[in-house]
Amino acid sequence: MSPELEKCPRSVLVCEKSNFLNEKSRHDIHVSKHNFNYKISVLIPECAILPANIARVINNFSSYYLVRDFPVYELLQDQIYETVVNKGNVYALSYNTRIDEDNTIALLSSGQLVLSLDKDTYEQLGLEGRPSLYNHRKAMRYIVTLDLRDKTLAPGTKRYQRVLSSLKDRLPLRYDFLFTQHNTGADEDEALYQLLSQYKPVKHQPVLSSHTLANIPCPTLYPSDLQGATLSCDPHSFLEWLGAVNLDINCENAADSFLSTLVCPEPQSCVSQALLCNVTGFISPEDVYLLLQELRQYFDEPKFTPWLSLTVHGYMDSPVSWGATEHGFLKGGENFYNFVCFKNQDYWLHMATGAQDGCPP
Repeated sequence: MSPELEKCPRSVLVCEKSNFLNEKSRHDIHVSKHNFNYKISVLIPECAILPANIARVINNFSSYYLVRDFPVYELLQDQIYETVVNKGNVYALSYNTRIDEDNTIALLSSGQLVLSLDKDTYEQLGLEGRPSLYNHRKAMRYIVTLDLRDKTLAPGTKRYQRVLSSLKDRLPLRYDFLFTQHNTGADEDEALYQLLSQYKPVKHQPVLSSHTLANIPCPTLYPSDLQGATLSCDPHSFLEWLGAVNLDINCENAADSFLSTLVCPEPQSCVSQALLCNVTGFISPEDVYLLLQELRQYFDEPKFTPWLSLTVHGYMDSPVSWGATEHGFLKGGENFYNFVCFKNQDYWLHMATGAQDGCPP
């Protein structure tokens, strides 16, 4: 194999431990800043059926809409603009656009509109921006960030008219979009639909699937040993095992198996059953947080397992990862985080990104 192909690009894994009851815990901040989530995986050892209260939280996740051929300038028009600025909690992401090849657009709940543009589009629009952090020798991609809550971008101002003219008249960009808004009832869900109605939005609900794993080797984890120095396995080994379980890869490393050499890290024990639950869709951070809160309460009653795991995967082609931190693709575009929740309310948090990404907060 070519030496160049064997080189592994830089990746970042940030690990921390705390307790949910600690007033300095930042678990809520980390969840809220990861804007665009497409998959959630929950693993509960020694459990066979998804508990009703957890299922209820997942089934109440906000709907999302797929809107075809949506003009970007509409995000600055009166009704949508007012919803974004006054109510917040609206998320939008261009759909099936590749961050390393196409123009990609994202609307954050903070009111920031982020445009990741190729060089030609950037020059035609004439908007103020900066070169991407992940250009090569020459700048071929630019990032434009518009804060819709900035008073200089309020409707009627000169800057607002200039930006609207660029997106509407100079180069009317149109893409397929995903939209969602965290809501507390049907009225808000209907309000988002009405805002998008002229573009015939198609409503979707996050999809839940679960199945029970039988007789699987499972790492023995101790809350105090995050780095795996003495009692537990190290974070990389744990996440590798967790990924194998999610992909249904056998980790027994049997002598007659030629498909995988992955093994469950030591120390380990065999659990008779484990529940693996996956949710896919366009999922808001607020819904993720509600699920995390419910998973914490799983241990309110005595359980055989001392821990459970929640993994949240971000969109590979989103222009941002955590907050407004620029996100690139390179070889994988990975950006995800994982909570290991213990029954004493301690937790581990793993946050991982690929080569073209900033360090998670």
